[in-house]
Amino acid sequence: MSTRLLYREDPYLRSFSARVLACEPGPNDTFRLLLDQTCFYPEGGGQPADTGILGGVPILDVHERNGEVWHTAGAPLEPGQTVEGTLDWARRFSLMQHHTAEHIVSGIVHQLCKLDNVGFHMGSAMVTIDFNGEIDPDTLQTVETLANRTVFANRPVETACPSPAELEQMEFRSKKALSSLEGEIRIVTVPEADCCACCGIHVGHTGEIGCIKLLAPQRYKGGVRVGLLCGEAALADYREKEGQISAISHLLSAKQPETADAVRRLLTQNEELRLALSEANKRLFALRAAGFAEQPRALLIDPSLTPGELRLQAAALLEAGPAPRLALVLAGEDGNYRYALGASGEADARSLSRALHQTLGGKGGGNREFAQGSFCAGLQEIKQAFHSLP
Repeated sequence: MSTRLLYREDPYLRSFSARVLACEPGPNDTFRLLLDQTCFYPEGGGQPADTGILGGVPILDVHERNGEVWHTAGAPLEPGQTVEGTLDWARRFSLMQHHTAEHIVSGIVHQLCKLDNVGFHMGSAMVTIDFNGEIDPDTLQTVETLANRTVFANRPVETACPSPAELEQMEFRSKKALSSLEGEIRIVTVPEADCCACCGIHVGHTGEIGCIKLLAPQRYKGGVRVGLLCGEAALADYREKEGQISAISHLLSAKQPETADAVRRLLTQNEELRLALSEANKRLFALRAAGFAEQPRALLIDPSLTPGELRLQAAALLEAGPAPRLALVLAGEDGNYRYALGASGEADARSLSRALHQTLGGKGGGNREFAQGSFCAGLQEIKQAFHSLP
């Protein structure tokens, strides 16, 4: 028994009455409901399923199976009863907007770049479209401009089911060869933008889409993946980014159009400071190491050292005195020390660190000259183990 598809007759229908034909258990304490008619769109054509309420029960998902539309519900409904259904219209309309926008963008890319849409995903945050080739930023900006001009023109979105003979004479986009398509084939046309085989649902006129915003492309499987936002989703994205740029402008005391230059100057200054700090640390590490120049084994503690600085300090200790030499530098606190171990001459820092781990319960690794890791031990235990190394 096939289901009457009310969403095909009127995609703007938000509520309806239907008779429950069947109810069967589903996974995870859900139930599958079959109705004589529905305006809940089942997942398909790249468009997610509708959600909403049916007979007071939440509808969580919808799928088509052999001409029947089955609704995944949070509770059972009695077969034979007539129930009222209501869509989550805000979600449905957003999906219609984004699906129609995807048609426009894919059609324009196909015209300009001769590339095909080889996959798209309508997620909760945005739509992503995968194209089987490269699109440079300037071309993508042109696509975005032309897509929005199509919106501003408020063109009708036309749907038809041509006969097989008519289809043979038509040019339209499709992910499948015409010979592999089964049943009635719906062709969705946006004049001057796209003509595509699609079973999804769309807005009636392009002006309902609102502004189309394309996000920076990413390389994906030999082509590019492009993000798309439109309508209220695009507005929300603009508000969020405008808020971010306003905050950055305030923090940098720069006008919004000048924030990028201000950030570049700040990065340059930070790099200059980093280099100056690095040189100062080298001098500090060398001065410290000079105090250990006559000791064959040097142990130095500085709780504030980073892992990179631990290694630099260990290297400075090795360079301060005659080889052979061992240097252990600690940072942290009693019971939880980070370390760098340096060795010169015939000594092997990696094997010596393993010996310390066995005694002190530490972990880490390295090479013959340097090893780094951590010790779960007190300072006196570490000193004793270090000075006991062969």
